[in-house]
Amino acid sequence: MLLMQFSAAGTDFPQIHTWTPEEISAHIGFMGEVNAKLVADGEWVDGQGLAGPAQAKIVRAGAGGAPVVTEGPFAETKEFLAGFWVVDVDTPERAVEIAAWISTAPGPGGAPLNMPIEVHPVMSAPPQDV
Repeated sequence: MLLMQFSAAGTDFPQIHTWTPEEISAHIGFMGEVNAKLVADGEWVDGQGLAGPAQAKIVRAGAGGAPVVTEGPFAETKEFLAGFWVVDVDTPERAVEIAAWISTAPGPGGAPLNMPIEVHPVMSAPPQDV
């Protein structure tokens, strides 16, 4: 699983709501190209862009298992999950290669954002004898 994290700390580009329509279109177009190539290469399983933290909720089980919901935005949030891909690749190195490519998504002025992309192996089922 490839996770696109966004962090307001340590970035040298403005927040996406300040980008021009052309810059946003180029960014989203790049993501479409990534997805199309992964499909063409037989590596695509799933992927989605996610809404920002203002639309997120944190849910915990309360008394008797009833949901207790905390609405966003979260003042303490410095990073948030912006999107994800699930890929089926032959080697961990290939997943890292794809993550590096995704990191080059264009931002303002077309410059690569170099956003961090986390690479997590998806765990398989536990052994049958457990």
